[in-house]
Amino acid sequence: MKAKLSINIGKLKLKNPVMAASGTFGYAEEFSGFMDLKKLGAVVSKTITLRPRQGNPPPRTCETPAGMLNSIGLENPGLDAFINCKLPVLVKTGVPVIVSIASESGWPEFVELAGCLDKLKEVAAIEINISCPNIRSTKHKAQSVKLISQDPKATYEVVKAVRRATAKTLITKLSPNVTDITEMAMAAERAGSDAVSLINTVTGMSVDVATRQPKIACVTGGLSGPAIRPIAVRMVWEVYRKIKIPIIGMGGIMDTASALEFFMAGASAISIGTANFINPRAAAEIITGLERFLIKNKIKDIRQLIGSVKSEN
Repeated sequence: MKAKLSINIGKLKLKNPVMAASGTFGYAEEFSGFMDLKKLGAVVSKTITLRPRQGNPPPRTCETPAGMLNSIGLENPGLDAFINCKLPVLVKTGVPVIVSIASESGWPEFVELAGCLDKLKEVAAIEINISCPNIRSTKHKAQSVKLISQDPKATYEVVKAVRRATAKTLITKLSPNVTDITEMAMAAERAGSDAVSLINTVTGMSVDVATRQPKIACVTGGLSGPAIRPIAVRMVWEVYRKIKIPIIGMGGIMDTASALEFFMAGASAISIGTANFINPRAAAEIITGLERFLIKNKIKDIRQLIGSVKSEN
């Protein structure tokens, strides 16, 4: 039998549900020597802002048990350089390009970014990153700015404004650093988002006991990797029961088994992040693994797995 892996996210049609997550795959060409990039369902760009950003001071990453901390600070070349220099490279992959956007100044910047990208046929979809924990206030450098995705009203207003600015498939990336992520997901759905991505990194901290200094220059950073997978799977499961739009699951997916957890919990697609640093072939291996699992278990369509976890709750 032949297993069907194709999936739709809004207007976006993917040949398989496996994406390369934002900020973990460079601009794709870095991975061309390790895998056939055309195998991917989609690639999500590094998050871009209107103007260039240098990002946070080093050290910006450190290894942790079963994961890593990062505080890159959305380093990127800005919209114009991205369109002129980076987007053409991403397009060469031959798979849909989802562009991740963020704002340094409020919702008008999101709208301007989305409006500019809406005109480009090379852009398949837009992901609104309202959940990056690594942008610092210039007045309070040791504290994170409150995230849009930590406030359902703010989430609704930003997504609604961006929705008006683009007809492309719109994906909202949510933060796990909240009391109830379902409130944020429902706000994004009401505002017109075609899907939600979850989860972004969990805020964490690590200390060098020899120097008594934080291992990250900005003190705290975003924790990713297998350490956060149970949190991510739980949040996908919670959100799946509250919304009707697709969920793109991520957070510590390392292999086929961990990918399957997300589908069974309710994800329609998945993004591979930290695994790319450890095994640059991870995404390709997971795509092959998913197909083999379906065939072995006589499942004709990947969609039959979505939300199939057996639970009495």
